[in-house]
Amino acid sequence: MKIRGYVALGIICLAFPFFDIFQRTVVALYVRIRPSRRLSMLTWWIQSMRAFCIGCFSSVGGARLSAPEPIVDSGPGTLIIMNHQSLIDIPLVVGTVRDGYPRVVTRRRYYRFIPLISHMVRLYQYPVVDPRAKAEQLRETLVSLSQAALDSDVPIAIFPEGTRSKDGEIGRFRTRGLAALLAERDWTVHVFITDGFWQIAKFKHFFGGMAHIRGSSAYLGSVRWNTPGSDPLSFIDAIRDGMIEGLRSLRAGGDPTGILRVPRAPTEPE
Repeated sequence: MKIRGYVALGIICLAFPFFDIFQRTVVALYVRIRPSRRLSMLTWWIQSMRAFCIGCFSSVGGARLSAPEPIVDSGPGTLIIMNHQSLIDIPLVVGTVRDGYPRVVTRRRYYRFIPLISHMVRLYQYPVVDPRAKAEQLRETLVSLSQAALDSDVPIAIFPEGTRSKDGEIGRFRTRGLAALLAERDWTVHVFITDGFWQIAKFKHFFGGMAHIRGSSAYLGSVRWNTPGSDPLSFIDAIRDGMIEGLRSLRAGGDPTGILRVPRAPTEPE
């Protein structure tokens, strides 16, 4: 029923301004005066927000969501890749991390004026990108991504398509951001896919109701990237091919876990 969707959205819209105030005061102040507890506090807060949003969508709105299991260990040198179909992907990718949270590569437009979200982008130091930036700004973005790859003590998550899918398929990857991350260090790369969300890609689409949402997700596996000095394009292409195959298997009712097969990267040039 559409009424359940309206109620769920109403709860979220009413709650976010209050959560924003709490985040800007209690959470932000706590991590400032107790820097040694920053990781645990930020983990508690973002995972609480994830549970709240998923709970509203499912328990109140009536959506059926199969969220990924929290199987990714928190820590540096961990990269999470997921396809992008909807705003729901954000809490889903947050939920993949066990005892921690990811820093999500985020579009610049989310940096300002959105209650709770914009401050969260700054508080959690999400790497910010702007696909429409001019050449000089784009270079600054890539430098920022490179620095995040080196400095982050938690996983980094990226949606390499760069935009939400209009037909549910795996879109073309915007490779420069992902390549900038791969160029800086060795990584353990975890790959997830989701499906069933592309028809509710934007906030306004939720007003059509949530009870019809039948979302699913799967973990394709992990691979090592240990040649940061080499050309990553064949590695990236293999990741995308594996995601396409995994999505096809998920839709057919199969279990795509372990389906990912990525060729060994070329030896780093001397």
